[in-house]
Amino acid sequence: MTDPASAQRLALAAHSRFVDENLGRNYRANFIHGVLGLTGFRLIYAPTIIPAYLLLLTGSTAAVGLGAALLQLGATISPIASGSRVEHRSHILPYAIRVGSMMRVMILGLALTGYFLTGDALLIGTFACFLLLGFFSGAQRVAFQMLMSKLIPIRKRGRLQGYRNFAGGLIAAVLAWAAGNYLIADEWLGNGYATTFLFAFLLTSAGLVVLKTMIREPPAPIPRPQMPLMQRIRQFPELLEDRDFSWFLAAQGFSTMARVGAPFWTVYAGTQLGLDGALIGGLSFVFLGSDTVSNVIWGPLGDRFGFKLVYALALGCSIAGVALLILGSGATPIYAGFVFLGMGGSGWMLAATTMVLEFGSPSDTPMRLALVTTMEGAIAASGPVAAGVMVAASGFTPLFAIVLTAQVLALAMLVVKVREPRHRAGPD
Repeated sequence: MTDPASAQRLALAAHSRFVDENLGRNYRANFIHGVLGLTGFRLIYAPTIIPAYLLLLTGSTAAVGLGAALLQLGATISPIASGSRVEHRSHILPYAIRVGSMMRVMILGLALTGYFLTGDALLIGTFACFLLLGFFSGAQRVAFQMLMSKLIPIRKRGRLQGYRNFAGGLIAAVLAWAAGNYLIADEWLGNGYATTFLFAFLLTSAGLVVLKTMIREPPAPIPRPQMPLMQRIRQFPELLEDRDFSWFLAAQGFSTMARVGAPFWTVYAGTQLGLDGALIGGLSFVFLGSDTVSNVIWGPLGDRFGFKLVYALALGCSIAGVALLILGSGATPIYAGFVFLGMGGSGWMLAATTMVLEFGSPSDTPMRLALVTTMEGAIAASGPVAAGVMVAASGFTPLFAIVLTAQVLALAMLVVKVREPRHRAGPD
């Protein structure tokens, strides 16, 4: 009779063999899905098109902040429930496909409201889509990151994400430029913004089809027992006993606080240079282009040296970008600022999501992801409305000063308090 320890070792060995045997296919599936998905989602989440769209609809910086807050509020509600639903499952892919599909339906909703609604109904419909898009985005992030941790060995995750982000971002940069200069400027199909959202829906949906048809997912080698959600939440303090993870969470909180300013970068650039389709396209191109090119550096760098280094360098780039917006005047420093912000944003996203997978026990990975995502969402949901009111009352300088301070604090915490997770012997 096999003892539990031997059974566990056999299950882990069988899981490792399955991963190795299907690595090529699963790597390609994740890459293609990521390229198509990122191309579409970056048209939505780049700090250019959505803020400009909301400013066009309302003429209010506070409304721009409200839209960003609703996106994040939705992402605050869902991650813990999503983590609770996947951590005990033998297979995650079916759940990931369901929440991913609903996320894409919300993008289609943005397009349809733009085409068929006007006035207050358009505004209410748009904000409702933002809230639900954020909700399903938070659930998808936990499910898809957990799926990747099952399928892709840690030694290859950085390159996969870096090269995927490079290809997807390159396409997105060109499409964002085209969207600003043609779809939006020429009002394709009667509403250039709605047409951009429709195009994003088609691209992201194609990526999801690839994932569903190509992925070969092994059963979980050691699934957790199913536990009531509230009981699982009461175990969160146990996750924070790992001091590196708790300080990482604090650094992530301050870096997320800094990103509250993102929806206002384009609005600020518009006040300096005149907000039109050409400016939106140009800023989208340099932001997404720098985001894209830097991924070729961030991914392999993280695989070789660990993602703490990537995180620190990315925060440095973001600090430089905000400083250029504060101190510069004219087109050159603004465009240069967007280059640094794009580099910082890509490195931050890649490092933050990958480092979470490397702390502590793999069985706790879904809840670590959920805790980080919920914390990010809570900060990002509460900040944009206040930021919009601050901009309306006092201009952009106080907001950017707060953002800069938060980034410096995040960098200090990361460098001083957080050990590279893959190089430590164990949690304190």
